[in-house]
This record gives sequence, C-alpha cells and structure tokens, in this order.
Amino acid sequence: MLSTDLLLALPEILRYPFMQHAFETGTIVAIVAGIIGYLVVLRKSSFAAHALSHIGFAGAAGAVLAGVNPIFGLLLFTTTSGAGIAVLGKNASQRDVEIGTVLAFVMGLGVLFISLYTGYATEAYSILFGDILGISSSGVILTLIVSIIILAIAAVVYRPILFASLDGNVAEAKGMRVLWLGLAFMLLLAASISIAVQVVGVLLIFALMVTPAAISMRLTKKPAYAILLSVAIALAATWAGLIISFYQPYPVSFLITTIIFALYIAVRFAYRGRQ
Repeated sequence: MLSTDLLLALPEILRYPFMQHAFETGTIVAIVAGIIGYLVVLRKSSFAAHALSHIGFAGAAGAVLAGVNPIFGLLLFTTTSGAGIAVLGKNASQRDVEIGTVLAFVMGLGVLFISLYTGYATEAYSILFGDILGISSSGVILTLIVSIIILAIAAVVYRPILFASLDGNVAEAKGMRVLWLGLAFMLLLAASISIAVQVVGVLLIFALMVTPAAISMRLTKKPAYAILLSVAIALAATWAGLIISFYQPYPVSFLITTIIFALYIAVRFAYRGRQ
C-alpha cells in the first residue's frame, strides 16, 4: 500500500539499486528536457522534436541489431538528421514536408532493423515506450556525461539562440549566424531526445520535451522563470511517476505522461477562466 508519508516511503524505495538508477536517470533527463524543451516550444519546433524522436527509433533499432547500446544508435541518427533538418532552412514551420519525407524513410529503416532482429522483442518495446526501471549503472553514467555536455553547450549558446528564437530577422540583421545557431539548437535537441527516450520512449517523448515547457510558458513570460518552472514540472512528474509505479503495477512512462497531461489540462482551463 502506498505510504502516506513520503519521507518514510523514499528510504524503502531507494533500497533497490534499480530504483536508485531510475531516480538518478529520471532526474538528469528531466532537467535537460525542461531546459531544452523551453527552446523547442519557443522556436515552434515541436514537429522537428517529434520527427527526431521517431528517427531515433531507427537508430536504436539498428544499434540493437548490431549488438551495441541503443543510445549510441539514437545519438548517431538523431544528430545526423538534426543537422540535416537545420540546413534545410531557418524556419522549422516551412520544412514540414522535407522533415516528413525523411521521417517516413527512416521509420521504414527502423521497421527493417526490427524485422531482422532475432532477439527478444523487449528491446524494441523499451525503445518505443521507455524502460527507466531497466537502466544500469553504466547507463546512468553515460546519461550524465551526455547531459553535462548538452548543458555546457546550452549555457554558451543560450542567449544567442534565445534572441534568434524571439526575432530571427533582427538577429540576422545584426550579423548573428542564424544558420549556425539553428544547427547548434538541433544538435542539442537531438542529444536531449536520445537520453529522454530511455525514460518515456519514442512514442511519448512529448511528455518531457514539450508539455512541461508549454505549461510553464502559459504561467509566465519571463524566460528564466519559465525554464525553472519547466524543469520543476518535469522533475515532479518523473519523481511522482517513479514513486507510484513502485507500489502500483502501471508503466512508469504511462504515469509520467498522465501526470503531465493532467497538469496541462488544468492549466489550460485555469488560464481560460482567468482570461
């Protein structure tokens, strides 16, 4: 039975190494997703994030077929495709046809890789829906290393990307290299998606990469506050999902997405009422 005292419940939950790894990975990914997700929503690149997550499925499936860690395949396919999407043009909303065409082809590759794979189907299932409870200590370390690199680069390019996202034409007129900033953003997004897939999977990536930021931007217009709130929402949903899943027989990814979706609906209705 779910303990009513969280302080008593946490020591019980964290006795198990798999729960320790899940909390560590979930915390790292939630922080990265909350920060990068804000830029995704601000730049109106939600479809690009959706496409990269599905493209990552093909990369992960190829890695599973080759017998290596799926995250390496995710990183390879998402970063390569993200770079390609960035050079298609400055405005993501004008590249939907190109992105959709590439997405369809790469998803076909993913189906091919899965059909050639003769092992257990649980590998493919975890790619699609996440498997945070199955992450090893080496997976936690790899996630931490990739996340540190993402956050370090984001700290350097944050202000230029923010300016270019708010008004690309003015940024270009001031001599900023908008194309290179777009490329940097897409690579950051690709790497962020690659680590977030471990938590919620390819099909549910919006739960961490888009929805928390969408909620925060409805509550505040200040970028710093919106980013902090986005991270807080992602963290709260991830931790709550993990705690509930320890006591109840429901998938963690389902619980995380349900919590975030409920928050989004509540904020939408509250915001509409205030208006």
